Amino acid sequence: MLAYIIRRLIYAIPILIGVNLITFLLFFVVNTPDDMARAQLGDKYVTEEAIELWKETNGYHQPLFFNHEEEGLKALTETIFFNKSISLFTFDFGRSESGRDITSDVSQRMWPSVMFALPTLLIGLWVNISIALLVVMFRNTGLEKVFVVSFVGLMSVSYLFYIIGGQYLVTRLWNLVPVSGFQPGLDAFRFMILPVVIGVIAGTGAGARLYRTLFLEEADQDYARTARAKGVSEVSVLFRHILPNTMIPILTNIVIVIPMLFMGSLVMESFFGIPGLGSYMIDALKSQDFAIVRTMVFIGSVLYIIGLIATDIAYTLVDPRVRLN
Repeated sequence: MLAYIIRRLIYAIPILIGVNLITFLLFFVVNTPDDMARAQLGDKYVTEEAIELWKETNGYHQPLFFNHEEEGLKALTETIFFNKSISLFTFDFGRSESGRDITSDVSQRMWPSVMFALPTLLIGLWVNISIALLVVMFRNTGLEKVFVVSFVGLMSVSYLFYIIGGQYLVTRLWNLVPVSGFQPGLDAFRFMILPVVIGVIAGTGAGARLYRTLFLEEADQDYARTARAKGVSEVSVLFRHILPNTMIPILTNIVIVIPMLFMGSLVMESFFGIPGLGSYMIDALKSQDFAIVRTMVFIGSVLYIIGLIATDIAYTLVDPRVRLN
């Protein structure tokens, strides 16, 4: 298993380089180092000398990918892409364009994001699987039709509607929790409960519908019919036979949800004033802070790759027939 993990980590290097290259291309298609200098200097009438000084101080005075003034390997290394990328692979994120320590910012802001994303993922998974199992148990009945229509209805509503509607009902009318903000410690629970609940409800339609489809495919397999013929109850068939046999697609879906959960937190943290990584990314895009943008994209890619490796390892735990080779 160790050799497999090392091999997967080595494979991840060209993927991370490619992601970083695409990030550079997308960012510098719509922004130039001069635009970044003007955004950071904050003066509409800033002089050309000040712009050139800012670019040289922050390493944006060089060409983007190829330096025609240099020869040999330096033509590639004396560039913005190389100098800004190489430190990422040692997890040295450096400083933002405004001078803040990015590593310190990320270490502080990751906890509010984890406090939102992790409960949303785990509770949402439990709710979706439970509802899907319930629907399969009552398949071919009127209750199944009610659930299916409800799934479509939940999927048809915009994510923003859940946020605005939840804030209005829970905080304005019922005054149960604060409308926005964040405090560390135990007080964080009061600020996180509404975003987590909204995140779970917003994902229930698509999630439960997906798991229902997976369970229905297994419900008519020979092993399930054999278990029923032996007198095993429907509840035992669902939990002891069908659910274990659908763990691989469930684990795969969890990995797919990770980047979607990250993107969802961008919107959620902005609406609820949560000082997490999502709002950190939004603020960086507004201020054209490329150092933060490339760092956040890099961290997101690393988390996704780690999630894929962890999922492959989990496959061997839920299905002994799977081998990591």
